[in-house]
Amino acid sequence: MSTEPRAATDPRTVVADYVAAVARGDADAVRDAFTEDAVWTYPGDLPLSGEWRGRRAVVEDFLGSIGALIAPGTAVEVALVGEPVVQGDRVVAEWTSRCTTVHGRLYENLNLGVFTVRDGRIAAVREYTDTHRAATVLFANGE
Repeated sequence: MSTEPRAATDPRTVVADYVAAVARGDADAVRDAFTEDAVWTYPGDLPLSGEWRGRRAVVEDFLGSIGALIAPGTAVEVALVGEPVVQGDRVVAEWTSRCTTVHGRLYENLNLGVFTVRDGRIAAVREYTDTHRAATVLFANGE
C-alpha cells in the first residue's frame, strides 16, 4: 500500500473507484482509498454509529465490523445510484447496499455520503442512511 498521494485523480473517480472496490471485495483497494487521517461519521445510535477517526479505524473497525453481520459465504452488494455530484473536493454519492444477514434476512438500504477527497484519497465521509431499517434488519437478533 502506497502512502504517497495518488496520481491526479478527480474526486468523482476516487469515490466511484472506492464503491467499485467495495462491490468487488477488494480490501487492499478499499484501504488504499483513504487518507491516514480519514474520518467517517455514521448516524444514529447503532453499535457502529459515531465518528471513526484514522484509516485503521475506518477500514478495520467501522467497515470491517459490518462483515460480522453478513451471512458467511455471502457479500454486500453495493452500487452507485446515478452520477455523483461534485463541487470542488466534495462528492455527494448515493448507493444501494444489499446483503443476507447472519440471521438469514434480506437487508436492503439506500445510502448517501458526503465525501471529501484530498490528494486522490478519501479524507472524510458523512453517511446518511435509514438507521431504523439497519436496526430492525441488519442488527436484528433473528427472532
